[in-house]
Amino acid sequence: METVRAHFEQEAPVYDGTILKLIPGYRQMISAVVDALPFGPQDEFSLVDLGCGTGSLTRAILSRFPEARVTALDFSAAMIGEARENLKNERIRFVHRDFSKWTWDQPYDAVVSSLALHHLITDEDKKHFYAQCFRHLKPGGMFCNADIVLANTDMLQKAFMGKWKSFMMQSVDADEIEGQWMVKYRTEDVPARMDDHLIWLKEAGFKYLDIIWKYYNFAVYCALKT
Repeated sequence: METVRAHFEQEAPVYDGTILKLIPGYRQMISAVVDALPFGPQDEFSLVDLGCGTGSLTRAILSRFPEARVTALDFSAAMIGEARENLKNERIRFVHRDFSKWTWDQPYDAVVSSLALHHLITDEDKKHFYAQCFRHLKPGGMFCNADIVLANTDMLQKAFMGKWKSFMMQSVDADEIEGQWMVKYRTEDVPARMDDHLIWLKEAGFKYLDIIWKYYNFAVYCALKT
């Protein structure tokens, strides 16, 4: 995790431009999370954005739900700094903390995350994360995550990776893809199968699970606490 943190500290100033080159349909992913939230435009509710990065997801949420109160949390000081500059909004509380070690301070109406959960190393870490999300959501609250996932078979996973590389090659040269981004993927990212995420969410107590957007190895999925 310290290696991941160091990379984010370095990449924070250019992250918003870089992510559009690396993640297929990134804006669609963010929009899918916002569309899934079960609130009206003028509703007041509490939400925590775990791994907020430069604040793209929080910004999109507050654009749709201006009365929401958001806790935006990230383990990178540089990312939090960028988010503060991008989101000068009194309804946001910024927290510089590793979400996997954070002591939850209140129940929330919604928990969201984007491109962060895959940095948790073990399956048990991910299960614990889902259990914490469930425990600290209010009844009727929603968890929604946008992230990289694995296919259920090696054959499909190979196809998914091919599609991902093809997308990146539209704006990134092959040497950079293989020498930089694939190296980081293999050494820093620990995605899990989509099926496993759904199983773990059910085990944590969530119901009414759904995958609301997917592009090969990227997905947006939600779960409701009843």
